[in-house]
Amino acid sequence: MTEAQGHPAQRILLWLVAVGFFMQTLDATIVNTALPAMAASLGESPLRMQSVIVAYSLTMAMLIPASGWIADRFGTRRVYVGAITLFAAGSLMCAMSASVGQLVAARVMQGLGGALLLPVGRLAVLRSVPREQFLSAMSFIAIPGLIGPLVGPTLGGWLVEVASWHWIFLINLPVGLVGAIASIRFMPDNRLAERKRFDVAGYLLLAFGMVVLSLALDGLSSLGLGQAGVLVLLVFGLASLVAYWLHAMRQPEPLFSTQLFGVPTLAIGLLGNLFSRLGSSCMPFLVPLLLQVCLGYSPFQAGMMMLPVAMAGMAVKRITTPLITRLGYRQVLVINTALVGVSMASFALVTEAQPLWLRLLQLAFFGGVNSMQFTAMNTLTLKDLGRSQASSGNSLLSMVQMLAMGMGVATAGAVLAGFTAYFEVSGHSPARTLESFHATFVCMGLITLASATIFWQLASDVRPGPAHGEDAGGPDEHG
Repeated sequence: MTEAQGHPAQRILLWLVAVGFFMQTLDATIVNTALPAMAASLGESPLRMQSVIVAYSLTMAMLIPASGWIADRFGTRRVYVGAITLFAAGSLMCAMSASVGQLVAARVMQGLGGALLLPVGRLAVLRSVPREQFLSAMSFIAIPGLIGPLVGPTLGGWLVEVASWHWIFLINLPVGLVGAIASIRFMPDNRLAERKRFDVAGYLLLAFGMVVLSLALDGLSSLGLGQAGVLVLLVFGLASLVAYWLHAMRQPEPLFSTQLFGVPTLAIGLLGNLFSRLGSSCMPFLVPLLLQVCLGYSPFQAGMMMLPVAMAGMAVKRITTPLITRLGYRQVLVINTALVGVSMASFALVTEAQPLWLRLLQLAFFGGVNSMQFTAMNTLTLKDLGRSQASSGNSLLSMVQMLAMGMGVATAGAVLAGFTAYFEVSGHSPARTLESFHATFVCMGLITLASATIFWQLASDVRPGPAHGEDAGGPDEHG
């Protein structure tokens, strides 16, 4: 145990933040294998349940930019206790939901709490732990970020089979209760004496743009919007984002300064993150659905099939940095992005007759290259930021990642719905449903493949260096 973790007060603080991070990452993945069971219980098609995932990711993306100001304004203790309480209350509302609309609203409440858990907890650690011990402290907190996605799909499938889908939310209640009580007693109440002015106008423009664009994508499938409605939402969303950019250029203290994009590695890293994740983030949503709806897997079996993805992802972490150091960011990201896209498209070859070992190898390969992609993209984005830019750049990266995750699932749902209608799939035609999934995997793989052209814009000599803004608990673990 490190010195930072050895002091009793600091050790308790690290455990509090680690448990909050675990709750957040677990809930981002535990729902995926339970979607068909939820759909059956709520009278909805399992192919139209993506809003349950999109609502959570989008709410987190929307609140992350304001998390630092909220903590400074109200204090880390009050905000952290409120975040855990809101997350637990949202979990209870999810379990009590009697319709998809109620479940989506409850997931928004969950996302409001979840969005504050890691940023505010990390801020409390930053202000309580000596600077020289911060890296080891954040390394300790990052462990649950690896464990949550590893156990989430399997635990979700197991709970659905032995109890009901409601228990994937109810298990948060005792953890939330203990966490809230412990936070009241042990969380330091850090706040700034002089509070920075919050860019309310910029925040509203940015949040409105993100929400409307995501609704436009989701409206193609689960919301049932016509093409005219989707087009109107897209125009409003894009106009809002352009308005934010113009607003930020003339504001002395914008939410995110446009000067950040003067750092080439950050600009390319952020855009690459957005478009790469727009494709690849749909896989935790699509694969469990494919296994259960088309191949007859039970929820627990579908969850177990996701283990190779997580285990391979952890295994390649060790070789990623030496590989980037040797080959450079451009070569690694261009080639690896292509491999991620091809591996996603390869799921169009999945059939009932496919040998199990080949399916496991396919999942493991995707998990390995996808994990390497996240690590390379995130370190590239933050590597050249100065200390004055680190906090803002890291928050912007977190927001873009959560936004891309939500939009990726919404896009996949829209593409799947389109192919479902094209193939005129009925509930009695599993072969046609499988064709819809095959076509969706190819399209989402092509979206990821296209993002390789963004990374091609990097200079060939860009390699790992001092990463002022990076921390061990970075947001890549959400991927």
